Amino acid sequence: MNRRVPLLLAALLLLLAGCTGTSDDEPGPQRAGRWQPVPGQPWQWQLSGRLDPTVDVPVYDIDGFDHPASTVDDLHRRGRKVICYLSTGAWEDWRPDAGKFPAAVLGQGNGWDGERWLDIRRTDVLGPLMATRLDMCRDKGFDAVEPDNMDGYDNRTGFPLTAADQLRYNRLIARLAHERGLAVGLKNDLDQIPQLFGDFDFAVNEQCAEYDECPSLSPFVDAGKAVFHVEYELGTREFCPLAKRLRLSSMLKRYELDAWRKPC
Repeated sequence: MNRRVPLLLAALLLLLAGCTGTSDDEPGPQRAGRWQPVPGQPWQWQLSGRLDPTVDVPVYDIDGFDHPASTVDDLHRRGRKVICYLSTGAWEDWRPDAGKFPAAVLGQGNGWDGERWLDIRRTDVLGPLMATRLDMCRDKGFDAVEPDNMDGYDNRTGFPLTAADQLRYNRLIARLAHERGLAVGLKNDLDQIPQLFGDFDFAVNEQCAEYDECPSLSPFVDAGKAVFHVEYELGTREFCPLAKRLRLSSMLKRYELDAWRKPC
């Protein structure tokens, strides 16, 4: 028997494994076991009021802090996948971990009561805090996470944030989510979609039709990834034809994001 044959086969397998690897900074392939939302899936986004679990859609997006594991379990029994809403780019003064954020990382208000932009350059501080929040999402049984306020560099935060700072931070959040087996969505941040759509499993967007920005989300759809989209000001007749053409998962919602919805 030729003893070189097993060695050659082993070397070939190692070479093939190396060809499929990616660095932490490169968009990797879909990993086994992680949920991948697909274009056109209906969804419900409810962040206020008493949760209505009876909406007949395959995807729910709810607040990660406000709901216990039993709520996630109930939605799973109803056949839903469940997204954990978190604010990762802004501080909220009512959250149970608000006191763990040092004053040095708190910037200007972001337009919502009790919220302030975070200095996303301080990954030494924010990384562990966000990892703990993502642990919570995982431990409650969520399938994915929606990290909000991921475009601070394009706003008046009180910090000299750059596009490179935002890319680095957003990729950190995506990596932390993936390490916990969670799918992760890119919230808004349209200008950085070309650099980031490979790092994220879906997108969540507000008002792309109102601001003529929906085509910017096409890289996600083209890659087989869902775009969960809402409008607040336009009627469904104004945005649904475009949304259907682009294969967005679109609906009309009120700004308070209560149970009411009007899907396309």
